[in-house]
Amino acid sequence: MKPVFPYPTLLGDVAFDVVSVSVDGKPLPYTHVSAAERVVALHQTGRARWEEATLEVRAALPEAELRDGPWQDVACLAVVTEKATNARTTAHLRRMPDGSATGSITLPRAAHLRRATLSLLVVAGVEGIPGRLVGSSEEDWYVDLEEATPVRQREIEIVETDFRDGPHPWLRPFKDAPWIVETSGDMPTVYLNTTAVEGLVEVLRGRGGSPSERIVREVTASQIAQDAWTAMFHTAAADLDQDEDGTPVMPTGWRDAVLRAMLPDVLPGRQLTDALYEIDERRTKGFGWSELQTGIQYAAGRRAQIAKKLSHAVRTVDRAERSID
Repeated sequence: MKPVFPYPTLLGDVAFDVVSVSVDGKPLPYTHVSAAERVVALHQTGRARWEEATLEVRAALPEAELRDGPWQDVACLAVVTEKATNARTTAHLRRMPDGSATGSITLPRAAHLRRATLSLLVVAGVEGIPGRLVGSSEEDWYVDLEEATPVRQREIEIVETDFRDGPHPWLRPFKDAPWIVETSGDMPTVYLNTTAVEGLVEVLRGRGGSPSERIVREVTASQIAQDAWTAMFHTAAADLDQDEDGTPVMPTGWRDAVLRAMLPDVLPGRQLTDALYEIDERRTKGFGWSELQTGIQYAAGRRAQIAKKLSHAVRTVDRAERSID
């Protein structure tokens, strides 16, 4: 999704790929790079203590549009960012006569923790103002420092722990809660309290079991999922970057996926660009934010399949009661 800018921007597509990767000057095995998933996996590369990874990038730009358009001093930038460390690295790519741009960008190991995002930006002078963003890639690449297999989708992490006496002191104020959703990190985490509800964790772990156990497992899992979707949406909506004109820009990583999945249900009938602008306006200026909560709850419930799981639970209970009668 591209935000709306109050100046001319590129209509044509801006695309790019990582064509090769090296770690401390040595080529990374091809099994660690997936063009289909658009992911580079840097864990277990054969060098336990590597210092830097270099990514060779090739971009395809709408050269005819750039040549004939109202832009000056066009530059193509590869940008690596990671929210967990607030790291940002930028490299200029060389523009070629055929409309492509090539170059390399270095990812220092000391500046990154888990999962970095590689984006492509096109900047130019517009109406006498230099360095304005006029185009960007629709699909980013991800550089994962904790995975050995280049997989784009990552599920929510589930951690079972004792909130009262476990290793996480920050969970102790929530000792009576059966679970907590934490979304401040690189990936969302659901902490399951092993002591709040006796036997709950065992039921959630289980497979099969009695009809009543299956009902508890399905309904509880759906409720956890709804809480997770709700928490992730609020975090993603509160974590929007803005361009130099104050226009909200879609975030990266799981925040991007959550907003794209939920916004059509939160604000039905809106284009993604308009919906993103509206939630940012409502949240930052305070008007209409409370009215959005119903839509957020509905969207989270749809993804958690609350209605489906409750319907199944009601039918199961009804059959059990009829068999007793």
